[in-house]
Amino acid sequence: MKEIAVIGLGYIGLPTAIMFANAGFRVTGYEIREDVVRSINSGKAHIIEPEIDELLKKAVSSGNLRATSDPEEIRNKDAYIICVQTPLKEDKTPDLSYLESAVRTVAERMKKGSLVVIESTVPPLTTVKMAKLIEEIRGFKAGEDFYMVHAPERVMPGRIFKELVYNSRIFGGITPESSEIAEKLYRSFVKGQTFKTSSTVSEVVKLMENTFRDVNIALANEFAFLAHQYGVNVFEAIELANTHPRVNIHLPGIGVGGHCLPKDPHLLLWPAKEDFGLIRTAREINDSMPLFTKDLLFSAFKQLNVPPEEAVVAVLGLAYKGNSDDTRNSPAIAFIDAIKDDVREVRSYDPFVGGSAESLEEALRGADAAVIATDHTAFKNLNWEELGKLMRTKILIDGRHIIDKPPRGFLFKGIGRGEY
Repeated sequence: MKEIAVIGLGYIGLPTAIMFANAGFRVTGYEIREDVVRSINSGKAHIIEPEIDELLKKAVSSGNLRATSDPEEIRNKDAYIICVQTPLKEDKTPDLSYLESAVRTVAERMKKGSLVVIESTVPPLTTVKMAKLIEEIRGFKAGEDFYMVHAPERVMPGRIFKELVYNSRIFGGITPESSEIAEKLYRSFVKGQTFKTSSTVSEVVKLMENTFRDVNIALANEFAFLAHQYGVNVFEAIELANTHPRVNIHLPGIGVGGHCLPKDPHLLLWPAKEDFGLIRTAREINDSMPLFTKDLLFSAFKQLNVPPEEAVVAVLGLAYKGNSDDTRNSPAIAFIDAIKDDVREVRSYDPFVGGSAESLEEALRGADAAVIATDHTAFKNLNWEELGKLMRTKILIDGRHIIDKPPRGFLFKGIGRGEY
């Protein structure tokens, strides 16, 4: 295999295209957003990730990577890597329209012998259905005329290029030969362990991984609820509990965001004939955390006799995780939506995303409360005694446990810090 097309050049597709290009393959990246195509071809990434600009410039300058919005330029490639979004609809059911559109685009242009890899996270049985769709469109037989694999990404923003190389990978083929072909292709840059299985097992594994994390975060959030009732610091309690050799409790916070954790439990349950409640309850708990943070804020207003309808709130952070510009399913945005109709003004500041305020100082000037919603490094070790001089009322809500010692002169509240 020499020529690869990567469909979708977002947070996963672009790094994947870069890795294949720098491994010596001729890579065409297909992306419908014209501004993204122009940016990539100029050697400038449209997403924030360590090392990405340097690695992208290398891939583009070598001639091995080129982005396009013309689907005809991905005709007759040896392999197609599909990295498109699979979001949820408003009713929490999966929207597979982007994936189906990508598969149709590939099916109409692929050749016999092509490998089609779905990296997108999908509900169980989806890869088999997409293989049947290709069969219907082209008349090719899966496993003979083309090869189909689900190979889920398993990386974390901020560590993508390291984890693409060293994390283990799973190749779930519709046939064993499909898995073997995909494994050989990815071995061009993957140094971690590789495992071959069926496509449906691969789909379930990916969803189980993120559901495991989501459920355990929900447990930590429920521990935080209890800590407020008992007047204890849940972080101290978790640290002590985790000294047990068989205990590893996660940390609570303002909510669970990103493209995967809020979505994947729903994808896992969607095709099931019956589920048993735990996974859905965990989702409900995690979705409720922005509202719990609102309760902390409004209890502080009550303590200091601040009328909420006259209050100015500065929200620090819009991204769902620290040192990232990714706002997908961000609990910070959910928190803003929860309070915006009940206060006079909500200001936001994020050094990676932007916001309504251009600086931290602008966000805080005249504010009645500051709410830390994202654990950016820039928000750690701030001099709150100086910043407090800018504020009208000194209320500080820590939704990410980045402040160890409450600053003097502030009414300080944090999730799991022991009181309302």
